[in-house]
Amino acid sequence: MATTADFKNGLCIIHNGALYTIVEFQHVKPGKGGAFVRTKLKGVENGKVIDHTFNAGVKVETARIERRAHQYLYNDDSGFHFMDSNSYEQVFIPQEQIEGWDLLKEGQEVEILFHAENETPLSCDLPPFVELKVEYTEPGIKGDTATNASKPAKLETGAEIKVPLFIDNDELIKIDTRDRSYVERVK
Repeated sequence: MATTADFKNGLCIIHNGALYTIVEFQHVKPGKGGAFVRTKLKGVENGKVIDHTFNAGVKVETARIERRAHQYLYNDDSGFHFMDSNSYEQVFIPQEQIEGWDLLKEGQEVEILFHAENETPLSCDLPPFVELKVEYTEPGIKGDTATNASKPAKLETGAEIKVPLFIDNDELIKIDTRDRSYVERVK
């Protein structure tokens, strides 16, 4: 158990029977009335962000969340399969719990969040940047536009993103997994 005085960004709490992490909090002491803490909570299971106000000094239940390194093996009808890098145990995660699943490449290292009390996987976090090969993109013609133009490109994992006109087929590019954007060409 913790109180509102123990709040910090990243703390995982159990609120209304669900797991939430504190994204942002602000302690408010108005001139009249009692103090309170205004928070933004992000749902661990569904990713939804909610606003909630706690009275100062209220006790909240905390949850222990662990991040463990895993290697992506393959996916099938039942979901995505990962292997723990240390114990070689395999973990299966449904597609809905993986944000940016179409950027996963076999053998790639990811971090999986586990609820420490019951050892259930909650979500899978991709690394901030991945390097993937362009399978197919239309040829870009120099001088087509006066501004920064982009074209669709299909990657080796099947994902589609926008890339600059100078990118060709079979080139290796770096992608930001947080917003699915092109970063740079890899040499």
